Amino acid sequence: MALLKAGGVMTKSDLIDILAKRGELTKGVAEIVIDTILDSMSKALDAGEKIELRGFGSFRMKTREARIGRNPKTGEKVRVPSRRAPSFRVGKELKESINGRTNKG
Repeated sequence: MALLKAGGVMTKSDLIDILAKRGELTKGVAEIVIDTILDSMSKALDAGEKIELRGFGSFRMKTREARIGRNPKTGEKVRVPSRRAPSFRVGKELKESINGRTNKG
C-alpha cells in the first residue's frame, strides 16, 4: 500500500488522510490532531525546549553565530546576523529502519 501520491513527497494533507484512515477519524478531527501536534512542537521549540520522539528523533533550536559572509555575485563582504534555526537528529531505530538493518534476531 502506497502512503503517498505520485511525486514521493509527504504533505500535511497526506498525514491527515493517513491518520483519518488508521484512527477511523473524520478528516476534520484528524486535521485538528495534526495541527495540535505541530503547533505544540513549534511552541516548544520557540520556548527553547527540546523535543524527543523515541525511535524517531529529536528536535532542538540551535543558535547560528553572527559572521561575515560574502556576496557571491559581487564578492563584497556582508554581515550575517546571528539567528536561531531548528535542528533535527534522527533516532537510532529510524536510522536502522531506513538503512534496512535491525538489531533484532
